Amino acid sequence: MAIYHLRAQVISRGKGRSAIAAAAYRAADRIHDDRLGRDHSYENKQGVEYKEILAPENAPAWVHDRAQLWNHVEAAESRKDAQVAREMDVALPVELGKDEQVALLKEFVSDQFVKRGMVADVAIHRDNPENPHAHIMLTTRTIDENGFGQKAREWNAKEMLMDWRSEWALCANHHLYRANQQVRIDHRSFEAQGIRLEPT
Repeated sequence: MAIYHLRAQVISRGKGRSAIAAAAYRAADRIHDDRLGRDHSYENKQGVEYKEILAPENAPAWVHDRAQLWNHVEAAESRKDAQVAREMDVALPVELGKDEQVALLKEFVSDQFVKRGMVADVAIHRDNPENPHAHIMLTTRTIDENGFGQKAREWNAKEMLMDWRSEWALCANHHLYRANQQVRIDHRSFEAQGIRLEPT
């Protein structure tokens, strides 16, 4: 049965993390980290069935190359505690077919992130058939034909995250409706919905 799940996190150097390593893992890819001079290799990872980079129309062509994209992201940051990327994980409704899940993901990412100026690197994982889910890695800086610009601090607002949580439910429910499925998801807590159950 379809469940609601959207989890957001920041990928930060301050916590010893790398956008390049994260992107390589999520895409089951091999990416050389120019800054650290090492490879991050996850080509043997199973269950990654779909991956794509979505970007604003005015972004440089190199953003569609995963290695160039995330090396540019890391190169744009000088601080040792820099926030290099944002990531969201979403559960995909099992009631939708694989192509329908891709269409749902692309619509949500395009409308909520790319139209605001972010580059999004998405990957659908099916390592557990009962839990198809998508990883959405997002850039934190504005971008134009010349490359990355300033940090977009407004993308960190709690209100924006709440909007994204709501929009994921609306978008998923729209696709479930179009697929003639009766089930719906709700981003609100059980308490807010008036349901007397403990969340699992």
